[in-house]
Amino acid sequence: MPHDFLEFGDMECVKRYADYTTVTCRQWLPVLEDDHNKDIVIQSMRYLSENKIAIIYAFVIMETHFHLIWQLLGGRELKKVQQVFLKYTAQMILRNLTNADSPLLADMLVNKLDRKYQVWMRKSLSIPLWSPSVLKQKLNYIHSNPVKAGLCKYPEEYKYSSARFYL
Repeated sequence: MPHDFLEFGDMECVKRYADYTTVTCRQWLPVLEDDHNKDIVIQSMRYLSENKIAIIYAFVIMETHFHLIWQLLGGRELKKVQQVFLKYTAQMILRNLTNADSPLLADMLVNKLDRKYQVWMRKSLSIPLWSPSVLKQKLNYIHSNPVKAGLCKYPEEYKYSSARFYL
């Protein structure tokens, strides 16, 4: 991950709720079907955790989207961290797709002033998890996603999920 996260400065620690975030691939394209692209998201989450930028409580990475329960540390703003996180993962995924000469690149072409391709849909959904019951509901939803999609029989069997850590 780039060091942009560290440039937010030493801010006063603010107690805040964890957030449930959903990030969707542009036009629901199966960008995350490739395990290398899933690994990019995992490595980026690991960076956030190891550098004490965020606590990652739960996640699942599907072919067209991913869900995340995370809590930012050090008074960081969700919008700023999310922006850098998504920009970095998009750049790495685009590099991977370019190297693989993926046909998905044509579907991601947007030719905007600030970018040629777009990996993620704009305005990812983020909901503060203000109560234990809402947190539990979102946690169960995240972990049951691959089962509902027919990718596994039990949540803990799916490799790109935090479900096995909750056993």
